[in-house]
Amino acid sequence: MASRLARTAVGAARLRPSVVPRVLPALSTVASPRYSSGVPSEDPKTKAQSIIDSLPGSNLMSKTAILSSAAGLSIYALSNEYYVVNEETVVAFCLLSVWGGLIKFGGPLYKKWADEQGDKIRNILNSARADHTQAVKTRIGDVKQMSGVIDITKTLFAVSKETAKLEAEAYELEQRTALAAEAKTVLDSWVRYESQVKQRQQKELAQTVIAKVQKELENPKVLKQILEQSVADVEKIVSKA
Repeated sequence: MASRLARTAVGAARLRPSVVPRVLPALSTVASPRYSSGVPSEDPKTKAQSIIDSLPGSNLMSKTAILSSAAGLSIYALSNEYYVVNEETVVAFCLLSVWGGLIKFGGPLYKKWADEQGDKIRNILNSARADHTQAVKTRIGDVKQMSGVIDITKTLFAVSKETAKLEAEAYELEQRTALAAEAKTVLDSWVRYESQVKQRQQKELAQTVIAKVQKELENPKVLKQILEQSVADVEKIVSKA
């Protein structure tokens, strides 16, 4: 037991020169912003109550038992040198203190920022949902206005069908008219050709008759016969008168 106390005293003597200069600046740096920032100090009763509430357990007895057990285990571990307080312990304690301060003082700010971002995103999503709902309602209204499009389409189809039928009949009549005009043109050409042929034949016949008559008139016997026939005709007319 005496040797254990001696080792503990020697360990504490070894730690004292190296721990104190490091702990004091850290504590001074931690404490100076607290007093300079003007943050109000918490009520010790409230702080104690919050520490008690953070312990596991359903009532005060169970929490006291857990705290006593933890303290007893810590003392047992330290007394039996299962755990030795050294520089790493001090550094760990300082780091935990710094992180605890950051979590305590920066946690509400981060929570406020996170809530603002969440509200912003929520508002954007709600606005997008409202816009989408309005767009869907508008589309439904447009579709309802087009409820009679089937009847209109049927009517337009009937009209287009009738129009196609009339266009077909008009095209058929146009083809018939063109065919009749072409046939009339051909017949007119044939009539003109036949007329020209008849005129040529009549002209040729007249020329032949005139030439024959002229040729016969050149014969004295024919002239004498014509003259005698003419005199006889004149005498007959005079006798009748």
